[in-house]
Amino acid sequence: MSVQYSSDELMDYDEAMERFDVVLGLEVHVELGTASKMWCGCSTEFGGEPNTHTCPVCLGLPGSLPVVNRKAVESAIRIGLSLGCEIAQWCRFARKQYFYPDMPKNYQISQYDEPIAFDGRVELEVDGARYEVPIERAHMEEDAGKSLHVGGATGRIQGSDHSLMDYNRAGVPLVEIVTRPVLGTGTRGPEVARAYMAHLRDMVRALGVSQGRMEQGQLRCDANVSLMPKGSTELGTRTETKNVNSLRSVEAALRYEIRRQGAVLAGGGRVKQETRMWNEAGGFTTAGRSKEQAEDYRYFPEPDLVPVAPSREWVEQLRATLPEMPAVKRARLQAQWGLTDLEMRDINGNEGALDLIEATVDAGCDPAAARKWWLTELARAANERGVGLEDLPIDPARVAEVQELVDAGTINDKLARTVLEGVLAGEGAPARIVEARGLAVVSDDGALSTAVDAAIGANPDVAERIRGGRVQAAGALIGAVMRQLGGKADARRVRELIIDKLS
Repeated sequence: MSVQYSSDELMDYDEAMERFDVVLGLEVHVELGTASKMWCGCSTEFGGEPNTHTCPVCLGLPGSLPVVNRKAVESAIRIGLSLGCEIAQWCRFARKQYFYPDMPKNYQISQYDEPIAFDGRVELEVDGARYEVPIERAHMEEDAGKSLHVGGATGRIQGSDHSLMDYNRAGVPLVEIVTRPVLGTGTRGPEVARAYMAHLRDMVRALGVSQGRMEQGQLRCDANVSLMPKGSTELGTRTETKNVNSLRSVEAALRYEIRRQGAVLAGGGRVKQETRMWNEAGGFTTAGRSKEQAEDYRYFPEPDLVPVAPSREWVEQLRATLPEMPAVKRARLQAQWGLTDLEMRDINGNEGALDLIEATVDAGCDPAAARKWWLTELARAANERGVGLEDLPIDPARVAEVQELVDAGTINDKLARTVLEGVLAGEGAPARIVEARGLAVVSDDGALSTAVDAAIGANPDVAERIRGGRVQAAGALIGAVMRQLGGKADARRVRELIIDKLS
């Protein structure tokens, strides 16, 4: 029976930190962006009609034989290298007995004691403090299918009338990255876990091995946590919160489990070794099933697949393809663009923004302008549409073209927003939108002079203040001219005309 703790029943987080040492362990599943599945040629495209991306191999039908996806092996090696891991000279696959409806074979092809990569580390910085996350291994395996529980209020099996299975995802290539028990994070453990997940997301994107979209299950975390009394050297009983699929939820789920386990232990109870599910809406975990030990899975070598033995030459060739890692890139661009820590934090807080801003700068745009457009107008448009910045129908080259029109004086910032709206609406190139909508700035002195005279006549008190030397009051007249000309006046030239006429 699942027990939900109220906020009053949970131990205060600071009290838990005083009484217990927290041990974390993260198992992160990266769904690889290969075109075909791990053992067959079926499509890995997200969102297809249920059970249309399937064949005898991924459905586990008798007589079907798997064949290893070379591209997936290559991606696994590149991930291992980026984590600072040793790459195995010889590894093989194993059968993990897995009796659940989402595995049609009733076993999962994975790796057990002979992974493709092992013994690495990730260095992180959280608010100026440095942490190290030790990596135990990164191994290859296949994903499971998806259960759809019908009739329940929350989409979970409890209360459902029946369940449906979609095997499109069964057999999609995965790399599972497993940390060793993480100690030494003090009170910052959940924040370090969140930073670690963000690092992995940025890393796999930089490598081009996965889009890392957590909302689509391409990057998901099984978060293990246990508590041990201060001064103890014996690890506590752990729980594993399964399939947490957002950065915020990883941090929140760990905080909740620390407080829940603290309350259990303080009350003289025992923590059960079990899987737990994170309730996003309620902000709490609920019990799943008793957690199996390795022996419960009855691993044995996969008889239908030969071992993988990557040559040292191939490994070094792949090492040479590794891109600049995200943390190094962020530090370089921050220095290059002259940004403060706060400004860089704003960019990092908008998923995908850094790469888009960099590409916009590479297209000829000033860094400050590129940052402004992506973090203001375009971020707002993305929020309104409920999509990420990368999903907007505009590319960095178009943003650079808009700023080029601003720099040339053809349009101003206000008109540039209208042009961006036109690009997002599919009206074509920025220059074409300016011409079609008649958005070009009015810079003709005759038209501007007439509008300035009208503004001065309509605002004699403002004009008198300017004549008296208070030139800052010119802003009111500039605004009046802008309104007359529909926001299309050249503000700098309007100001010059006002000062000339009233000096």
